[in-house]
Amino acid sequence: MKVFLETKSLILRQLTQNDADNLFKLDTDSEVMRFINGGKPTEYDVIQNKILPQWLEYYKKYQGYGFWAAIEKLSHEFIGWFHFKPALDNQDEIELGYRLRKAVWSKGYATEGSRALILKGFKELGTQRVVAIALPIHKASIRVMEKLGLKFEKKYMHKTNQEVVKYSLDKDEFDIA
Repeated sequence: MKVFLETKSLILRQLTQNDADNLFKLDTDSEVMRFINGGKPTEYDVIQNKILPQWLEYYKKYQGYGFWAAIEKLSHEFIGWFHFKPALDNQDEIELGYRLRKAVWSKGYATEGSRALILKGFKELGTQRVVAIALPIHKASIRVMEKLGLKFEKKYMHKTNQEVVKYSLDKDEFDIA
């Protein structure tokens, strides 16, 4: 297990091919997927043969950026994942995102893991700008972005044909203390 980052409550580690089952359980929860694609599960074959191999490539391609399994320290269980990676539409921006099991919603893990990634990015990785997107109706994710200091930037049509809101934060606006 290659640990990338630890917080008070979480261990963020590199994903492995062995995480296919964890990702499948996460992506078959219709509540978890509600704000991603309307609640549709991701097929196991797609996770194992397309998504996971693409995510594993990040570790080779980008030093310090990619997708990270979130492990709850208390239970030692896989509770979801975070990503902190170059944005697809602008490689100068680092996109922050996460997907967590419903059982751990409202525990502050999204904020805790995201804050740690942003801090590591600004202090150690040379990150200058962090962005995050969410569906406008996903008030919980928007609250997390705002707690982290990200500011509303714009609304636009995402490549998934869904309207999203984009929030951003520049390094000089973040309290690194």
